[in-house]
Amino acid sequence: MQASIRISGRRVSRLTSAKLAAGKSGSHPLSLCAAAISGSNYLAEAGILSGRHLALPPTRVYGYRMYSASATAAFSSTGANSTSNADSAVDLGDMIPMDRIRNIGIIAHVDHGKTTLVDCLLKQSGALSGSSAMQETRVMDSNALEKERGITILSKVTSLVYNGHRINIVDTPGHADFGGEVERILSMVDSVILVVDATEGPMAQTKFVLTKALSRGLTPLVVLNKIDRPTSRPDEVDSELLELFMALGASDEQTAYELMYASAKEGWCSKDLDQVATYVDAASKGQKASGTMSPLLDAIIEKVPPPKGERAGAPFSMLVTQLEANPYLGKCALGRITSGTVRAGDRIRVLEPGTSNVKEDGKVTKLFLRSGVQQIEMAQAGAGDVVSISGVPSVSVNSTIAGPDVSQALEFIPVDPPTISVTFSVNDSPLAGREGSQLTSGMIRDRLRREAEVNVALQIVDDGKSEAMEVRGRGELQLSVLIETMRREGFELSVTPPRVLFKKSPKNPQQILEPFEEITIDVDHESSGVVIEKLTKRKGELKNFSDLADKARMVFHIPTRGLLGYASEFKNDTHGTGVMNHAFLRYDNHVGAFEKSRKASMVCMSLGTATSYALNTIEPRGRLFVRNSDEVYPGMVVGELSKDGNDLDVNPTKAKQLTNIRAAGKDETIRLTPVKPWTLEEIIAYVNPDEAIEVTPTQIRLRKQILDSTKRKQLSRRRVSDIDELLE
Repeated sequence: MQASIRISGRRVSRLTSAKLAAGKSGSHPLSLCAAAISGSNYLAEAGILSGRHLALPPTRVYGYRMYSASATAAFSSTGANSTSNADSAVDLGDMIPMDRIRNIGIIAHVDHGKTTLVDCLLKQSGALSGSSAMQETRVMDSNALEKERGITILSKVTSLVYNGHRINIVDTPGHADFGGEVERILSMVDSVILVVDATEGPMAQTKFVLTKALSRGLTPLVVLNKIDRPTSRPDEVDSELLELFMALGASDEQTAYELMYASAKEGWCSKDLDQVATYVDAASKGQKASGTMSPLLDAIIEKVPPPKGERAGAPFSMLVTQLEANPYLGKCALGRITSGTVRAGDRIRVLEPGTSNVKEDGKVTKLFLRSGVQQIEMAQAGAGDVVSISGVPSVSVNSTIAGPDVSQALEFIPVDPPTISVTFSVNDSPLAGREGSQLTSGMIRDRLRREAEVNVALQIVDDGKSEAMEVRGRGELQLSVLIETMRREGFELSVTPPRVLFKKSPKNPQQILEPFEEITIDVDHESSGVVIEKLTKRKGELKNFSDLADKARMVFHIPTRGLLGYASEFKNDTHGTGVMNHAFLRYDNHVGAFEKSRKASMVCMSLGTATSYALNTIEPRGRLFVRNSDEVYPGMVVGELSKDGNDLDVNPTKAKQLTNIRAAGKDETIRLTPVKPWTLEEIIAYVNPDEAIEVTPTQIRLRKQILDSTKRKQLSRRRVSDIDELLE
């Protein structure tokens, strides 16, 4: 009862404040960057400006002044009142007072608009002025795979200047498989912006990222994005969010979060729903809305606390959160300075996480701050700054970079354990070595070790006895991104099917635990029956069923192994209209085996080139994976049988026998069903336990792990399950 009263009072106070603010849009003074002269006066009074500024390269000073002028013009053109005063100018290359720094992360479910929101903030603040990125979309997604897939894979740091404050922003991935990127950036920020789709509401990954933020004691700013859509439901989503906050044990302060409404695509934000209606009405008439993102930036400065820490007299220390590769400087370590100050040329040391052993002694060669998509060199930085440091090539993620007097490493946030694994090994097929340049086990091992240094959510298990290496991760997408990256670098690999990582119960060694996930599904009502049937057979438990506009929303708790291979079935069952999202939930008791969903395979028995004549005789038995003129070899899977049973050996290289005798009848025209090429996600979800994936720079093939049919049949009788192996 008390909770409902508090909620009602919170809603009344929010509505009252919105009404009081109505009609005042645009009256708030927006002061971004003043002229360079007045800015230098402020810096001199603050004791920051020194004689070293007189020796700065003219291009840097000129570039900054152009940035300041364009930033002011950017907000002036939107109708906001920009003022020029001494407090509004901040040189990004300088160390500024801690009370003028704000460190904030942006977290959300996948495709709820985080990266678009960051783009909008950077463009309106002028951080992208004068660069080609001003005309681009999703400028923070610089990775080629990110641009192709339309998702954020790696967390990225940038900054902007607003009202004399430097706002450091961390953009994070929204997919559950890359949750490790979210976990490790929380040590860098003092608050987070939780972006939620105003139509979809909180999803599986929303719960995951919010849990991590609340556990760190952070009070989020909540932004309901895509509020201009006709299907948006702000009041219902606000209620769902409040219930989620309370279910996760949020404090009273965290529950009283600041709520804002935005359309990152259109470039405006507001605290007032009446003002939102005005913007939406203007857009429906083809007019440009007069709003900007200034209410959100004002809220960041007002609600986000400045960083804590001591500068004067305190030793320098910084926790490394991310590693960057620089073609001229080598490995650069990015993180937030916890205490003290650092200058270029200072002596530093690297302390290993956990043990505090000194890994390396060195000195700072360069110090960088990222603004927009550019790096700006700094001469000095202090506690609260988020910077990149070069000069210690042996540094790794979660290491501590500190001054010579520091002997204790900083605490780091442990990431959740991986739930599935695959094994990488050398490509040993008859077609190996024809395309790639990175072929040996040593090259694969070195590449995976470098990946483990950067990506703490991945674990590499190397027994040192075999050429194979086990790679453990969060999900199929995370592993497929790693494989795709390596094949583009020229690697040829053989990858085993993903398998779930079981573990023993600490209370009963004979009790096996397996990972469970929470899966949220939005489908048409006519498809809900088949989805429930399929997931129930995979040991899924329906926790909630609700209507969402014209869709049905279902929430299941299901073993991770129940999701392996289900993505392709889900796409077919829902005719491509369903949306499925999942996140790690917990380890729980093993629920037993469930029925096999995939049929047997057609396995090639000869080496050569597939012919249309042979494929035409094989196709009636099932679905083909190869086309005419494709190269095949013994043990390669060339199709799927239409009936259950044992694998069938076929010869797709058989050619029609030619003679010098004229045929009595006319040859029939051969028409084969077109074959869709494999994608990595599809083949990882499809592959059987006794099969492997052959990956080359241009080809993805499915094959048996043991190519010889006789040995394959012998070993199949001795196969041991993962559970039996764990108990032994």
